[in-house]
Amino acid sequence: MKVHIRNGRVIDPASGLDQTRDIFVAAGHVVGLGQGPDGFHPNQVIDATGLVVCPGLVDLAVRLREPGGEHMATLESEMHAAAAGGITSLACPPDTDPPLDEPGLIEMLKFRAKHMPGPRVYPVGALTWKLQGERLTELAELNEAGCIAFSQADARLENTEVLLRALEYARTFDLPVWLHPQDAFIGRNGVAHDGVVAARLGLPAIPVPAETVALSTILLLVRETGARVHLARLSSRAGMEMVRRAKHDGLPVTCDVGIHHVHLSEMDTADFNANCHLVPPLRSLRDRDALRQGLLDGTIDAICSDHAPVDEDAKQLPFQESEPGATGVELLLPLTLKWAREAGLPMVEALGLITHRPAEILGIPAGYLRLGGPADLCLFDPEAAWTVTPASLASLGKNSPYLGLELQGRVRYTLIDGHLDFKR
Repeated sequence: MKVHIRNGRVIDPASGLDQTRDIFVAAGHVVGLGQGPDGFHPNQVIDATGLVVCPGLVDLAVRLREPGGEHMATLESEMHAAAAGGITSLACPPDTDPPLDEPGLIEMLKFRAKHMPGPRVYPVGALTWKLQGERLTELAELNEAGCIAFSQADARLENTEVLLRALEYARTFDLPVWLHPQDAFIGRNGVAHDGVVAARLGLPAIPVPAETVALSTILLLVRETGARVHLARLSSRAGMEMVRRAKHDGLPVTCDVGIHHVHLSEMDTADFNANCHLVPPLRSLRDRDALRQGLLDGTIDAICSDHAPVDEDAKQLPFQESEPGATGVELLLPLTLKWAREAGLPMVEALGLITHRPAEILGIPAGYLRLGGPADLCLFDPEAAWTVTPASLASLGKNSPYLGLELQGRVRYTLIDGHLDFKR
């Protein structure tokens, strides 16, 4: 398939490129920037006038809900939704049913994903058997089957001896471990930030020390073992400051934040909106503003969608009983652009947080746009306004805190491996 993309504003955050150029694609690669190779005859011409052409987005947290969660979403539906959001590579957490703790499950998921349209899928394997926190999985075998990292997802790991052994094992094979810092006991039954809103609503709370105590343990063990650790979905100012100090000390850690936590706070839970029931919880405005600053100063390495489709029945319950999570793959781009406009950040820098920087965390050849590189591309209209409604979302999960909100920025085309996987 040969494609000529003409007149687009080409942005490559990895190199800082931001110019109007034509792009020429053949055999899954970019074969021309500005000028096509001799004798290039395209099968398709895309007029990108008024559109931004950037590397396909890379998302660090997309729950595809298969196997075991087909009542919430299907692999096919969420792959399509991700492509509709401009995502061309994604990591999926291991909290499926059964968890991704055996090579056969990893191979089956990768096989199915490879043979349907949509992004490249990179499974994150379970760190412990059945995510029960008691016995380590065979990390090396899971890595050979296709896992790019290992995690407990949102399952709490109570036994610090197991965590120490996991990091030692991972360090031996130079495998990355992704950890969501949450203490096994502090705020165990909580559903909201320990602040004025939870107190007024009578909701069981999760205080910030649930994150910082866990972070203290993780960072001490990283210092002891030298293992590479990615800290998933920071939520607090105090936690971010701890990561900043750890990076200053040279510890091999990276971190991300969910896009919902970049915009929302505990105030958004004040009307018992179950779509704002998230893990970790939405915290104070002070925490939210600190996270936004952490993105600006480089303490936080990437933004993820933290995509978690949930069926309507599980959300039509009292806040405390509802299933946590929010859909996010189709909102990652417009919400990132919204934050960048509010922060006065150039688009090229904002797009880096959802392209080459998460790709570097994954360790994959993605998130950049250069001659000879992969033709994984996102073409979007930065000025297009649209309203978030259930009908406007391709994901089977319609559980979004932004329902009814008008956003700016809409994906028009997504190319994966040089093929047009999505067109609006």
